[in-house]
Amino acid sequence: MSPSDSADPVATFEAHRASLLALAYRMLGDMGRAEDIVQEAWLRWQAHAEAVQVPKAFLVTVVTRLCLNELDSGRARLEESRSDRLPEPIDLRQEGLASVESIDRISMAFLVVLQKLTPPERAVLLLREIFEYDYAEIAALLHKTEAACRQLMRRARENVTAERRTLASMDDEHRRLLRAFLVAARGGDAEALTKLLADDAVVIADGGAEGVRFGQVRNLPRPLLGVARIAAFFASVSKRAGPFETRECDLNGQPAILAVRDGRVVAALLLVIAEGKICQVFIQADPAHLGRLGAN
Repeated sequence: MSPSDSADPVATFEAHRASLLALAYRMLGDMGRAEDIVQEAWLRWQAHAEAVQVPKAFLVTVVTRLCLNELDSGRARLEESRSDRLPEPIDLRQEGLASVESIDRISMAFLVVLQKLTPPERAVLLLREIFEYDYAEIAALLHKTEAACRQLMRRARENVTAERRTLASMDDEHRRLLRAFLVAARGGDAEALTKLLADDAVVIADGGAEGVRFGQVRNLPRPLLGVARIAAFFASVSKRAGPFETRECDLNGQPAILAVRDGRVVAALLLVIAEGKICQVFIQADPAHLGRLGAN
């Protein structure tokens, strides 16, 4: 530990807070739980700061292990078993994460890919690709062999590579397609929707474990696959959803739409674009994951 670290453990922790919060958020997909993890890491740092030689390694280890413990809980396993579950969308600037490394690695598309991985696969992928840990360091942190960590990384990369085409798009194109999708969806224009959507498009709408009602429409209990079904669904929804206001914003570093009713955000719409088409539609309507998105 450098003399400055030793003299000011508060400043040392604050220097790493954004990266730790981003790590916990990526692992859990829930900002409130991520903040709780980072707070617990702070308490442990206070107790051990004077003896720690490499603060970043200590803090990343603590946060990773706390996240793995959290994901091993019965509640977390039940939540993650839901096919309609989506991560919590966030305003990166509001959460102090606008300057974190690899902004594309905190997009909604990437977080959804992470959810498909097991918790150890998530940890290995993030530690290796974001924090550039070597396999010996990862093995020590996870209490696994290097060979086991390499195997976890291979499986994680296979899943990420399969979704790679969906992880990035130009901002102008993304915003144009988002606006066009909103106009077509609100107008119930199935033909226009069909032109915007990729043939293998999918919609995931998360209304929480208990489900919610948006106007006369309940959330989808499972992902909706196929351009024809999606176009028909939104054409039907447009007639029954009731009045609401829409507002553009940026969530997870990409353009998004908030649906607002009576001054309260009731849904967040995010898209994934590939090759000029909409290939994934994410609708977060779980009230527990919308509280941070004020209708300013």
